[in-house]
Amino acid sequence: MSENRQAPIPRDPDSWLAPGERNLQLIYALYILSFVFGITSLIAIVMAYVNRGKAGGWMESHYTFAIRTFWIGLLYAVIASILTLVLIGVILGLLTAIWLIARCVVGLQKVGAGEPIGNPKTWFIDR
Repeated sequence: MSENRQAPIPRDPDSWLAPGERNLQLIYALYILSFVFGITSLIAIVMAYVNRGKAGGWMESHYTFAIRTFWIGLLYAVIASILTLVLIGVILGLLTAIWLIARCVVGLQKVGAGEPIGNPKTWFIDR
């Protein structure tokens, strides 16, 4: 008997969904778009978790940085939301938005230059 096995579909490195530079650019862009469409950050975090460990090299630091950006940003947003009761949360929410955008811009710049994130586990913005 012959089996109808199909050859595995090769991954296209230029695909937006395959691990690589384009995928990282999409993840950072989805984080920024989450200010308009909130669901995009959830799509980005899933993509980062799925592709972490598959890209290799300098891109691994970006996946770690992107995942931590989501979770730390969520923590900051929850704290800011709670503190809106005493009005300081509005300022903290604005600072959280600036922090998130700055991390994404730094990530996009470094992906474009083919550079790793220096300290992907930082709570702040990488240099």
